[in-house]
Amino acid sequence: MGRQMVVGLVGSRDPGGRRRRTIAATKLGRGAAWLSRTAGLGEGAIIGGRVAMALDREVLAGLARGRTVVLVTGTNGKTTTTSMVSRALSVAGPVATNATGANMPDGHVAALMADPQARYAVLEVDEMHLDIAAAQTRPAVIVLLNLSRDQIDRVGEVRTVAARLREVVLANPQAVVVANADDPMIVFAASPAQRAVWVSVGGGRWTGDAMSCPQCGERLDLAGDGWACSCGLRRPDPTWSVRDHAVRTDGGRELALDLKLPGSVNDGNAALAMAAAAQLGVVPEAALPRIREVTQVAGRYGDLTLSGRKVRLLLAKNPAGWHEMMELVRTSGRPAMFVVNAREADGFDLSWLWDVPFEHLAGMTIVVAGERAADMAVRLRYARVEVVMESDPVAAVRLAPPGELDVVANYTAFRMLRLKGEA
Repeated sequence: MGRQMVVGLVGSRDPGGRRRRTIAATKLGRGAAWLSRTAGLGEGAIIGGRVAMALDREVLAGLARGRTVVLVTGTNGKTTTTSMVSRALSVAGPVATNATGANMPDGHVAALMADPQARYAVLEVDEMHLDIAAAQTRPAVIVLLNLSRDQIDRVGEVRTVAARLREVVLANPQAVVVANADDPMIVFAASPAQRAVWVSVGGGRWTGDAMSCPQCGERLDLAGDGWACSCGLRRPDPTWSVRDHAVRTDGGRELALDLKLPGSVNDGNAALAMAAAAQLGVVPEAALPRIREVTQVAGRYGDLTLSGRKVRLLLAKNPAGWHEMMELVRTSGRPAMFVVNAREADGFDLSWLWDVPFEHLAGMTIVVAGERAADMAVRLRYARVEVVMESDPVAAVRLAPPGELDVVANYTAFRMLRLKGEA
């Protein structure tokens, strides 16, 4: 009898009690967020989510109940693709999303608390927390972008992450999985889905972390646009594809993307976002104009002023990200500066710099800055790139050649520059 009373009090067998607990935790979480903002300690999103979770460990499930949820994960492009999916779905109704990139459970709770009436929720999810987010939200769609080395001291080896994502797919048969057909790690993770939608993202994709098969360990045959292994794992035929800055939809229509965000990588992100929105009834012709409205994402690709100069701020956190940003810098015609730190949020080991083909920048002059400017300078000099080094990023801006400047920074350096810059 006593045990039954306790169960009733915590609400685990009482839907009404469960709802009241979620409401109470949400109110107190919002109060904590308000206090944080009022005291000038930050936006309050994380602390609000943490307070709510401390009071109700199932608050995320309560906040997600009754909503159509899309989860977006992968190594690179999560924040951008989440923004694109949110814009696309806004055609159908209000959307709650963690637009600032707070991609762990406390950030998810904060995002849903901020928009309690939104019919849809689109959440960026850290790869190591997809299992928690999916178990609590029961997503209608899971978007799998790509997998490559990133913070190995925290996240682990790439095939380990792929196996973990595969377990989430197996545990969520209700979800449509929208997945990158060009990435062997993602295909391995997405293959058990009851329904998979394959997207070819186009462009010169990074293959440095997918040379061996995630299923059997044998070397992959990377021929042309395809790839295959003798064990049977191979690139699936995509129903959506990107080529020459246009997307071919599952209905065979070809639409020019004409994005405001630069780089072929964002063409692929847009195709994945359109495919995800299409699973929820938003036709590509309606989704694309909303996606074109995206000009910057949490500071990425945005312009700001540093030391009196206009700069475009770009984020690169790992070999695959630097590969994409390097190609953007090479073709933009702008002077460039690279800023590198190695703090906990970045990962302490920078040996991966030697895997990025900086040789493509040979003959250019690059300004390098940050706490690990010397590491970047040595790597670039071996690549026959001219280097100007100044550890202080704000002072380094003055040393770059004239013109609008592209600044590529890893995570903590990027965050610091956003705080110091003037929009």
